Amino acid sequence: MIIGGLTACSGRKSERMETEQKNSDSVEVARNTYAYDQAFLQRYHPDLIELKSGSVRVLVCPAYQGRVMTSTADGKASYGWINYDLIQSGTILPHMNAFGGEDRFWLGPEGGQYALFFKKGDPFDGEHWQTPAAIDSEPFTVVRKTERSAMFSRDVVLTNYAGHPFSIGIERSVSLLTEAAIHQLIGVRTDSLKMVGIRSDNTIRNKGEQAWTVDTGMPSIWILGMMNASSSSTIIIPFRPGAGKPINDNYFGKVPADRLIVGKQAAFFQADAHYRSKIGVSPIRAAKWIGSYDPATQTLTVVTFSFDPRATKYVNSAWEVQKEPFAGDVINAYNDGPMKPGQPQMGKFYEMESSSPAAALQPGSTLHHQHTTIHIQGSEKQLNELAKKLLQTDLADVR
Repeated sequence: MIIGGLTACSGRKSERMETEQKNSDSVEVARNTYAYDQAFLQRYHPDLIELKSGSVRVLVCPAYQGRVMTSTADGKASYGWINYDLIQSGTILPHMNAFGGEDRFWLGPEGGQYALFFKKGDPFDGEHWQTPAAIDSEPFTVVRKTERSAMFSRDVVLTNYAGHPFSIGIERSVSLLTEAAIHQLIGVRTDSLKMVGIRSDNTIRNKGEQAWTVDTGMPSIWILGMMNASSSSTIIIPFRPGAGKPINDNYFGKVPADRLIVGKQAAFFQADAHYRSKIGVSPIRAAKWIGSYDPATQTLTVVTFSFDPRATKYVNSAWEVQKEPFAGDVINAYNDGPMKPGQPQMGKFYEMESSSPAAALQPGSTLHHQHTTIHIQGSEKQLNELAKKLLQTDLADVR
């Protein structure tokens, strides 16, 4: 529950224990711990990249577009949601493969007359929705890697719903932030907090011969982070004063009032993976931070991203022909759940997402978007000070 009353439980404390073989000794390792996730992913992806500094670790998967699968601040907790069953199956599903991961690269828009997920003339429905393989099930090339960073690339040609082809060069780097860099971002220096910071730098280049304009459609960089949900987790979205509604909750139908509370400076969105829902914030109202808090594990996660308030054209991903195809949101948050009562769902996760402006690029030009995720473990008092500073929220209000 967003406002007090729910029994807290950890999204990272697994109910299942599985046996792993280490150095020929049988040891029990819980799912959703970093040790388990590393061993599991290495089993299916021997090229898995680990970025590390002491007990601070990050796992990056080239096969999944240089995706950050998970990270840890203390060597134990594992923050990113991983779809164990899908990865283990070795199956490539139609429409989308939700492998998981706390920072994945996508391109927008999803729907609308300039959609990249629908073919020209197809209806906007689940049967015809298709995530492009290049950002779903196909690998990126490793350009270089060090102990704290890895760089990837991929070229792709996509045709949008309006029939315009796009030759896109993609460059992506993932970096493990230093403590000094994290302290500079959050504006607080303390050695008593356990923290891990991951930054992805993402660039797209127009490698074609035609300019990308409002008439052809303009793609955008879209970064999505899938985190482990729990019944005590809440997404916190601060917003600025401005025109229009601060929160757009019309993606999958209006979000029930007990799942979305919109205050004067921030919105609280339940992240329990029990009810499929999505919200967004326009560039007019967006702040530069979004976050989530789980009191059961005393973990605050904050996300910041490249954002210029003067940029106003963001792609609209609604599944319809749109009156305003460049009046989309810069921030999105998603809570998974069954599409219909009784149906299965993708998994027990929630997402925090950011988008670049629409890419109005001449041939050879580039657009860059940076997305940074920081997980912080500490006392409630310390986390509350950070929440007040970065998310305009007293954590007492999200119980």
